[in-house]
Amino acid sequence: MRCATFPSRRNFLRFLASSPALAWAQQLSPEQHSALVESAKDALSVKDFEEIAQHKLPPAHWGYVSSGVDENATYRANLAGFQRIQLRPHRLVDIAKTDTRVELFGATFDSPIFLCPLSGQKMFHPDGELGSARAARAKNALQILSTQTSTSVEEVASALGRPPWYQLYMPAQWEGTEKMVKRVEDVGCSVLVMTVDMAGGRNSETATRLARTDTRNCLACHTDNGNGRLGAPKGMLPMEDGIGSALARPTWEDVDRLKTMTKMKLVLKGIETREDAKLCREHGVDGVVVSNHGGRATEDLRPTIESLPEVIDGAGPQMKILVDSGFRRGTDVYKALALGASAVGIGRPYVYGLTAFGQEGVERVLDILHTELLMTMRQCGTPTLAQITRASVAISQ
Repeated sequence: MRCATFPSRRNFLRFLASSPALAWAQQLSPEQHSALVESAKDALSVKDFEEIAQHKLPPAHWGYVSSGVDENATYRANLAGFQRIQLRPHRLVDIAKTDTRVELFGATFDSPIFLCPLSGQKMFHPDGELGSARAARAKNALQILSTQTSTSVEEVASALGRPPWYQLYMPAQWEGTEKMVKRVEDVGCSVLVMTVDMAGGRNSETATRLARTDTRNCLACHTDNGNGRLGAPKGMLPMEDGIGSALARPTWEDVDRLKTMTKMKLVLKGIETREDAKLCREHGVDGVVVSNHGGRATEDLRPTIESLPEVIDGAGPQMKILVDSGFRRGTDVYKALALGASAVGIGRPYVYGLTAFGQEGVERVLDILHTELLMTMRQCGTPTLAQITRASVAISQ
């Protein structure tokens, strides 16, 4: 059969608009699109899992995981930031052998893509953090466990086959911090990731609006923060047993105290500026996660992919720099590596996979992103992570 030819772009677009396949696709509702993905292996992109998760989750849970703060503008800015960074492919390079392994604080992982801390995963799937841990084990990926995990660190370490990194929301009382840090040290956790971008609270407007549409009795499982805002889950936060859920508003003095009380590596999560990165270096911090909490902390309108270069500049060459917020494609990961990140975290994508298909869904999300990263590396003529440099990308003004 001869291929159709079109004398002009206009005629081609007319043909495309009249295509039966396109018309059929446009008639499908989001639920029908999701129904086409009947198993994890059928998913073609991480976006497929988002549609399934939205269909499966009740409004309050969907609102919690999917929204940002205020007008959700920072959430959207994270996604849009990657569109301003272009790839600079180099051809005729030997790409027969590729290597995506990354070393972080003495441990080697098969990919620079890691699972960010995300709380209360049993609200998304009965296996919760254990499903995520088993997927991370299968793919030899880094998992960071949230303080507000719905499964204990001991159980997660067993499922993962090694201790996870542990994310710390510092308890209001220092004694609680000491107790929590000792517990994770006893499990063998080697890295403590202290989140520093939530001390001022957040305006989760969209999540609150969606929760109000939920017909279930959410207060049966959550505390009431007033004004229709739900608080923490009741009885589902094992790491806060005997400590309480009240959080401190930490300062650099607390960072210094943590450095002296633990042998774990200390990483600060939520750093976005050159000035704070420099202070991290001066206070002996071992690494940072450039993060705006996926747009869930402050409506600062700064994509983390744009904050990354100045944080690296302030931190200096010796510090490990990780980044998260808004990563949905292997090309996104590649761009962050090109700008100097050591590893890239995902949050919503793997939880959407968990919601859809449990452990298998998380594994498929990691596989999709890893495969996309590999293809980008080969297409750009950089078959190893070390070859991905600032020269691999161009930034639009």
